[in-house]
Amino acid sequence: MAEIKNYTLNFGPQHPAAHGVLRLVLELDGEVIQRADPHIGLLHRATEKLAEQKTYLQSVPYMDRLDYVSMMSNEHAYVMAIEKLLGLDVPIRAQYIRVMFDEITRLLNHLLWLGAHALDVGAMGPFLYAFRDREDLMDCYEAVSGARMHAAYYRPGGVYRDLPDAMPQYKASLIRNAKALAERNENRQGSLLDFVEDFTKRFPTYVDEYETLLTDNRIWKQRTVGVGVVSPEDAKAMGFTGAMLRGSGIAWDVRKKQPYEVYDKMDFDIPIGTNGDCYDRYLVRIEEMRQSNKIIKQCVAWLKANPGPVMTSNRKVAPPNRVDMKTNMESLIHHFKLFTEGFHVPPGEAYSAVEHPKGEFGIYLISDGANKPYRMKIRAPGFAHLQGLDEMSRGHMIADAVTIIGTQDIVFGEIDR
Repeated sequence: MAEIKNYTLNFGPQHPAAHGVLRLVLELDGEVIQRADPHIGLLHRATEKLAEQKTYLQSVPYMDRLDYVSMMSNEHAYVMAIEKLLGLDVPIRAQYIRVMFDEITRLLNHLLWLGAHALDVGAMGPFLYAFRDREDLMDCYEAVSGARMHAAYYRPGGVYRDLPDAMPQYKASLIRNAKALAERNENRQGSLLDFVEDFTKRFPTYVDEYETLLTDNRIWKQRTVGVGVVSPEDAKAMGFTGAMLRGSGIAWDVRKKQPYEVYDKMDFDIPIGTNGDCYDRYLVRIEEMRQSNKIIKQCVAWLKANPGPVMTSNRKVAPPNRVDMKTNMESLIHHFKLFTEGFHVPPGEAYSAVEHPKGEFGIYLISDGANKPYRMKIRAPGFAHLQGLDEMSRGHMIADAVTIIGTQDIVFGEIDR
C-alpha cells in the first residue's frame, strides 16, 4: 500500500480583514494541520518609513490606516508619544473625549470581530446585527471629524475640535415616508452626547441578543470550545496582549496597570478567561463590550457637566482659532507655518502604549530636534498574535484554522505596517 505523505495547501483569504493579504501555507496530514506558515508582506505600506518624511502632524492620518477598524486608538498612542517628547499637558476635557472615543472605537472593533468571527464559523445573523449597531457609532465618528473611518481627530495637545451640538439627520427620500423618517431621527434631535447616551442605554440589550444567538448555541460551542487553547505561560512567551492574553486567565490591561488619560478615574472591570480557548476569548470580548459601554456612560455624564478647552494653550503646537486666522495677519502666518513646516520636537525618545481593542499598541519615537521623527517603530498587537498561529493550530482540522484566525481578530494594516 502506498505511503501517504503530508501535502501543503495555500489557505485563504478567509477573514474579511485578511482580504487577500494573508497567504497561509498549511502542511497537512489528511485534514489535520501539522504546521501553519503565515506569509506576510502582501500589503506592505511602509508607514514607519513614511513617518520619517512627514511632519509630526502629517503622520496622524497614517495611524488611522494601520488597523483600519480601530482608527482613533492608533492615533491615541501616536499623539501621546509626541506629547511625552514635548512635555505637553492635555486639557482634562480633551482627555475625557479621548477616553470616550477610545471605548467607542473598542465597540466598533469588537462588533466587526464578532460579526466576522461568527460568519467564518457559519452564523450569518450576528454579522448583520453587528453592522446595524456599528452604523450608529460610525455616525459619531462622522459627526465629530467629518469622516466615517479615517478621522484624524486626535491631535498633539488635545483633539481637533469640541463635540458638536447637533447630530446629522436622515433626509427625506423615495424609499422612506415621513413617519419612518421621524422614527429614525428620533434620537438625533440633540447633541452628539445625547445621541451617545441614547446608544449606551440601548446597547446592553443588543449584546444580550448576540449572546442569545451564540453563547449557548450548540454548534458555536462545538466549533470554539477546546479549539486554539493557549496556556498562560505560552500566551506570555508569545507576546500576546489584550483579549488573547486575558482569555488565558492573565488580568493584564494597560488601562488598569499603567493608566493613561483619565482611566484611573473610571469604574470598570477586566474580564478574564479560564481555559484559553476560542470560546473563552469570545466571552472575554463580549464582557469587554459591556465594560466599554459602562466607561462611555461615565464619560458622557462628565462631559455634559464640564465644558472647557479641548486643545493645549501652547501656541507652538496648537493652531490659532479660525476667526483669528481669517482676521489677523500674524495668526494667518502662524497657521501657515504650523501646517507647512510643523513644530519642532526636542531631541529624545519616547514609548507610548494604549490598550488598543486588539491588545497593547505602542509607538516608539526618536526625535533629533527636527520637525519630523528621526525614527518611528510601531508595536502592533496583531503581529505577535499572527506568529502564534502555528502553535495554536497544530493538531487541529482545516476548519479550525478559520476559527483560530477569527479569534485572533487580526487586521493586516497593522501587521504589514
